[in-house]
Amino acid sequence: MNRDNVVLVDKNDNALGIMEKLTAHEQGQLHRAFSVFIFNDKEELLLQQRSGNKYHGAGLWTNTCCSHPQWEEDVCLSAKERLYYEMGLECNLQLVYSFIYKAKVENNLTEHELDYVFIGYCNQNPIININEVQNYKWLHTDKVLKDLKDNPSYYTVWFNQAFQELLYKIGK
Repeated sequence: MNRDNVVLVDKNDNALGIMEKLTAHEQGQLHRAFSVFIFNDKEELLLQQRSGNKYHGAGLWTNTCCSHPQWEEDVCLSAKERLYYEMGLECNLQLVYSFIYKAKVENNLTEHELDYVFIGYCNQNPIININEVQNYKWLHTDKVLKDLKDNPSYYTVWFNQAFQELLYKIGK
């Protein structure tokens, strides 16, 4: 699953073109992304620890999966495909909201994304793709919030903002 490019967009999500992913992060160009949050029946969130070979966010904890849709690719279908690719899970996804964020990350890179946030429900344990995911855990939402407060450096920059807003939007 090649995800070497990103779709550059304006603040209204009008596609402007494509750019190599690393270059977009070096230049801080606004581009499309998605974040998937999978919950189980116990109100636990499936967190993934990013692979140590990622050029940013390596080894950090984050939402169930995230990536970048490709040119003219449906964002929801892209998110479903990536969820299966990274975590070996198939489930229905629902778009909850989208937001734009910009944050400096390690290696002189900048995350500047229009991020589509999806939610899904599944009680299966994942079968992780070790090229993408180092580890996983199910954690109750209250414990996630506490750990985000106590240990923010353990998590990706987008996760804290996206998770807090998601909980607000779904009434948790």
